[in-house]
Amino acid sequence: MNKEQTKPVEYWRFNIYHRVVHLLVLVSFFGSTISGMPLKYPHTGWARFLTRLQGGVAVMGIIHRISAIIIALYCVMHLAFIVHYVLVRKKKPWGPDTPVPSVKDFKDLWHNLLYFLGQGSRPLFDRFAYFEKFDYWAVFWGVPIIGLSGLVLWFPTFFSRFLPGAAINIAHIMHSDEALLAVGFIYIVHMFNTHIQFEKFPLNKVIFTGKETEEELRHDRPMQWQRMQADPERIEEMKVR
Repeated sequence: MNKEQTKPVEYWRFNIYHRVVHLLVLVSFFGSTISGMPLKYPHTGWARFLTRLQGGVAVMGIIHRISAIIIALYCVMHLAFIVHYVLVRKKKPWGPDTPVPSVKDFKDLWHNLLYFLGQGSRPLFDRFAYFEKFDYWAVFWGVPIIGLSGLVLWFPTFFSRFLPGAAINIAHIMHSDEALLAVGFIYIVHMFNTHIQFEKFPLNKVIFTGKETEEELRHDRPMQWQRMQADPERIEEMKVR
């Protein structure tokens, strides 16, 4: 049988820009985690091990600052994408094709809780499920908190010229605790929803390839699939050649 005939139909979910930005997020988050968390818990064995593995505190500081620069880079890239999306492409910054929350997301959350308890059926998701939107906004509000407090800690002498000394201590608490919250969320909640769930284990490759099969699209995002049926041009545009 011809291989082309057996190959499943695939559709684009993420373009090259989104995949590059995600790669930057992944690299910078991992770099800032391994270089920052040992400083929060220096009395533990794993922290001492990671510190030795990276070559000492001085090297960890370099890794942490490089990661911070990458974070600032992808933030600027994403803000530029939003401006281009709205002003150049003339797209609405809300709707089912965007991660902006809607009333349906709160209904889906409630129905999903009932589904987990065996009291209903699985909700029908659109292009972005409510937990995927939460992932997005968690980064969106977390980065400014970590970034601004990190700047104060990076340049304490400069900021001390017009901020009280207590601001340095407050920035340290904000930076440290928000980072711990982010690490816990990403490595537990996000990893489970994206990779560890039974349908995707051990790795959901869509963010790396940008592609998903028709079967995956119809199962994971049936509402998006229904909308596509009413727009044949959209189907052809999304289809992987």
